[in-house]
Formats: sequence, structure tokens, C-alpha cells
Amino acid sequence: MGSITDTEIIIEAVLFASGDPVSLDKIAEIIGHDRKTTRVLMSNLIYKYQNASRGIMIRQIDDGYQLCTKPELDEYIQKLGTVRKRQGLTPAAYETLSIIAYNQPVTRAYIEQVRGVNSDSVIQKLIERNLIREAGRDDSPGKPKLYETTEEFLRVFGFSSLKDLPPLEMNDIPEVMENVPLD
Repeated sequence: MGSITDTEIIIEAVLFASGDPVSLDKIAEIIGHDRKTTRVLMSNLIYKYQNASRGIMIRQIDDGYQLCTKPELDEYIQKLGTVRKRQGLTPAAYETLSIIAYNQPVTRAYIEQVRGVNSDSVIQKLIERNLIREAGRDDSPGKPKLYETTEEFLRVFGFSSLKDLPPLEMNDIPEVMENVPLD
């Protein structure tokens, strides 16, 4: 195997066999190309899948790639019955997740200051769903835990990276946030 088509076949097989995102470095190592060449190959493959009448696509997630079904086919995939069902998030969970996504890493105290209510159970639910994780400890007194979003967050919401988050409009920010520094 040596042509671009052969290389694409190898990449497809690797992504399919993995099931999880595979880093650009790992793909480059497997196909024997440098990062730049591999990134171009991946961009071309993503484009080919986007423009093909197929039920699958390649999604970039941070510095990795994953073979996924196209979102518009979810209703059919759910009929399998074995697929994890996406449980909807509560408004409190969406609010907490938004605060974390746009300000990460953040402490529970920061989240609660913005929301104005205790957020322990919401944070725990988001951790259980692997949408957020602990990201270390803050240097402030008591060394509180810091929280950040996960790769699963990106996958579930269809973002390649945090740079894809829609820009916040000032009228989208709750009044509670008016006194909270946004830096």
C-alpha cells in the first residue's frame, strides 16, 4: 500500500477499529507521515465524507479524529436499542455547563456565584455523564477543585474544539453575571 487512497483506507480502518478519537500524532505514526501531511490527509477525508451520500462522517475533536454516524440519522440509530440514549440535560445542567465551557477552568464557588444557588448535584451529574472533569486545584485558600469540559462534551455538542463555541452576546449573559469579572 502506498497511494493516497491506500493511506485513506488505513486511516478509515484505524478510526473504525478504535471507536474513540485517535490523535493526529498516532495516525501520523501509523501511516508513516509527518503531522502536516497527516493533517492535510485528514482534512481531505473529512471533506470527502461531508460531500458523500454516506451515513458516517469523520469528526475532528481537539487534536484527534473519530468516525461517527451523521447526526441527522440519530433517530434510526436509536432504533438499535443498544445505543446509549442521550438523556436531556436540565436547564440547571445546561447553565452550569455553559459557565464552565466559557470560563474554564472554574471553581464550584465561581459557578455558584454566577448561578446564585448550590451546584453540587449538578456538577456531580455532569461529571457522571463525562461532560466535565476535575482539572486540578486552584491556588486560592482551601485549594478548591477546578472544573473543565471534556472531549465527550465536544463530541456530544458537535464541536471540534472550544474555539467553536458560539460567541457570547452580552444579552445572553444572565443579570447575575453583571458583577462577575469575565476575565
